[in-house]
Amino acid sequence: MPETTPSCVPDEMEVPYYQSVGHECRLFEQAFDQHLPLLLKGPTGCGKTRFISHMAARLGKPLYTVSCHDDLTAADLTGRYLLQGGETRWVDGPLTRAVREGGICYLDEVVEARKDVTVVLHPLTDDRRVLPLERTGELLEAPDDFMLVASYNPGYQHILKSLKPSTRQRFVAMSFDFPPPSVERDIVARESGLSAERCAALVNLAASLRGMKGQDLEEGISTRLLVYCATLIRAGMPIVEAARATLVEPLSDDADVQEGLMEAVRATFD
Repeated sequence: MPETTPSCVPDEMEVPYYQSVGHECRLFEQAFDQHLPLLLKGPTGCGKTRFISHMAARLGKPLYTVSCHDDLTAADLTGRYLLQGGETRWVDGPLTRAVREGGICYLDEVVEARKDVTVVLHPLTDDRRVLPLERTGELLEAPDDFMLVASYNPGYQHILKSLKPSTRQRFVAMSFDFPPPSVERDIVARESGLSAERCAALVNLAASLRGMKGQDLEEGISTRLLVYCATLIRAGMPIVEAARATLVEPLSDDADVQEGLMEAVRATFD
């Protein structure tokens, strides 16, 4: 069963930082109020998970995050019987806990999970809002403060890893992308502590390297990696070394591609 712990944010705890770039916060709140499931689409590292954490804290709701993978099954979400203290007991999975107690269940990269997972989600994503537990004979009705959120990266979809239209059309959906340069600069500066002026150069470099996506790179540089790079620079690492460790090595293992990326780095900072 996936290791997930609900993150309950007390009133006095700071809401995780998130810089809105449109109407996504309002859409999330309205979807929550109207009991609608939400699907986020966007590239890796563009802020989807941070957005969910921000909104859960803003609404004061527990957040159950599940990182989906090839071996994730429906039982991992709903629960199973386990041997505890010499007795066999039913143990709720994260989805079941969220439905029983209320809260936001977030399925990150949902297309990576096995097909039986999406089947379990269907009764929760229409007007029934129920979760059938065949093993226990229960039919759980989702409370008003339950919300199902899922995300995936459309750039990685292929014929064997795609979200069926019959599933996609059960969700309200919104697309995420990397923030505009001025916003991304402010995000990187705030998260890393590096000056906005120095972060602007990193953001400009990222914008040019993102143009290589689909050619030499499968994915562009994420905002997350920019924060890592700026953090290392602020800690005293030379810029070119920090850029190699955070903006080059994580993106490709191909020596020629890496050298092309380093040329761009040196042209920016030397």
